[in-house]
Amino acid sequence: MSELAMPLSIAADHPAYAGHFPGRPILPGVVLLDAALHALAARASMQAGPVQLKSAKFLSPALPGEALTLHYMKSPAGGFRFEIRCGERGVASGAVVFSQERTA
Repeated sequence: MSELAMPLSIAADHPAYAGHFPGRPILPGVVLLDAALHALAARASMQAGPVQLKSAKFLSPALPGEALTLHYMKSPAGGFRFEIRCGERGVASGAVVFSQERTA
């Protein structure tokens, strides 16, 4: 299967920026992963939890207002491999497998 992509929207005024870090805000990795997992779950018509995060790497910081794109493809293990990019710059990457529960 080929790689697919979709915008990953995180508001420039997200409350997590306020304390991470004062004077030079960057998006916490947990917020970035949460947004990516919810977007992938929606694409797969799956619930956002429980999931098995196989791997996660944070490659560069995501700053307030940056346009992020989630690139993903199905993995042979039944989950997804993903990369979050800001233009051509990699921000994070990983692999995830969702439970088999379907959303209503």
